[in-house]
Amino acid sequence: MVYRYVAIGDSLTVGTGALLGTGFVPLYRRMAETNVRTFVSMDNLGVNGLTSGEMLQMISNNPRVRQSLREADIITLSIGGNDLIRTFKASGGIPNASKMTQVLGETRSNVSQIMRHIRQLKGNSVYMVRTIGLYNPYPQAAEASYWVRQYNSFLNGVGSGNYACAQVYDRFEGRERELLFWDRVHPNAKGYRVIAEQLNRTGYYPFA
Repeated sequence: MVYRYVAIGDSLTVGTGALLGTGFVPLYRRMAETNVRTFVSMDNLGVNGLTSGEMLQMISNNPRVRQSLREADIITLSIGGNDLIRTFKASGGIPNASKMTQVLGETRSNVSQIMRHIRQLKGNSVYMVRTIGLYNPYPQAAEASYWVRQYNSFLNGVGSGNYACAQVYDRFEGRERELLFWDRVHPNAKGYRVIAEQLNRTGYYPFA
């Protein structure tokens, strides 16, 4: 018996900012293996800079991605950070509320459609999906924290049953120097371990 783990997402899924093998994907794979008590294979479909719109395109149109998801037992998604960060950067760090509201709305819509595509691909098969909430890479900006929290609360409610969101915001808050890579955007190895641990905490229903 082999479980298939498919990780899809942005640079967090790639593991940018940490040495090979110390991103959250390989760490979480090992934790999953311990919990489901059988070998877990891994397919990492991470793409640096991926936005929610681009992920939606991948899942709608890319045959390899669709096939991989169709065969997956465990799926993790890290998405949405780039949508918010790009808007934030483009505004010089002072985004106006209407622009952020628009981007947040588009991101939510994309993620809802991504979830719907996954449900269609999976049909009646038994599987689990985990999303990863955002931490705030701009702790010095109060506005950033507001939008990150809005998005995280959306992720909490976007599915049920075999779905859960691993929230990392509170784990990173106030510990950014310790958990972020020198670019101050991506986690370092320690930060990725925190993400893997939070994923692990969501449990392994319906497998364990």
